[in-house]
Amino acid sequence: MRYELYADSLLLLNFVMNLYLLILVDRSTIRTAAGRRLLLGAAFGAVCYFLPFLWNAAPILKLSVCFLGGTAGMLFLAFPVKGFRMFLKLLKYLTLYSVGMGGGMLLLLRAAGRLGVSSDGVLALMGTGGILFLFLRRFDPGHSPKDCLCRATLIRGGKRLTVNALIDSGNSLTEPVSGKPVSVVEENVFRSLWEEDPPGFRAIPYHSIGRKHGILQGYLLPEIQLEIDGMVRDFYGVYVAVSKEQISEDAGAESVKMIINPLLLKAKGKRRPEKRQNERKYDTEGGNTGKDAI
Repeated sequence: MRYELYADSLLLLNFVMNLYLLILVDRSTIRTAAGRRLLLGAAFGAVCYFLPFLWNAAPILKLSVCFLGGTAGMLFLAFPVKGFRMFLKLLKYLTLYSVGMGGGMLLLLRAAGRLGVSSDGVLALMGTGGILFLFLRRFDPGHSPKDCLCRATLIRGGKRLTVNALIDSGNSLTEPVSGKPVSVVEENVFRSLWEEDPPGFRAIPYHSIGRKHGILQGYLLPEIQLEIDGMVRDFYGVYVAVSKEQISEDAGAESVKMIINPLLLKAKGKRRPEKRQNERKYDTEGGNTGKDAI
């Protein structure tokens, strides 16, 4: 039996389906992938899946090398993989979504055939995949970055300090000038990175239970790395406020030393910041500062 394959159609179909899957994987984790990396990963996977048709070798060898290599390469290009555990987590989500979309497409195409609707062609397949993509992206696989423990690595001037941190939805602190989210760190952790008070002091207004109003000292931390359930993400130019009180009463190794503002995880910036920080239109302490809470 002879088949005719159109390279452009096959590549386009694989690229679009890979892009659907990678976006779903990114949404199911802590969104570590940038848009251009998702496109690059999807394109690499599409090319690798096309190679078996050009390579004259045993079918099992072609499928193993091209499929496994294409899958691994696609994930490494789309996501900043920082360890084997993170790779396995991404691979798990990719496998689950691949099985789900494959089974869902088969059911939809069969249903369309019984209704007399033509389901042939690349556009029909991409459209069916798009319907399932819109359906699956509405569901949360159980990963929620709010109110959970994580590991935070604070990086400054060659110094690295890893502490236990809590992502707390009760922390809504923002830096008044830029409007960026502010996380809270214990003073002893702060002094491990800064021996003296650095320049660039920011006054962070807050209110909390037991104290109506107050001011925390805030500073710009060059880099912080968060590890949440095996996933690792880097943030640059993060504001931290110094707490003179202990965050956790537990004196053991698992005591919490830092409170992460969950808005930090929603920030779109995945690159190193520019030299000049973005400023809000109104550089005052009015408006939102009265709503900041810890």
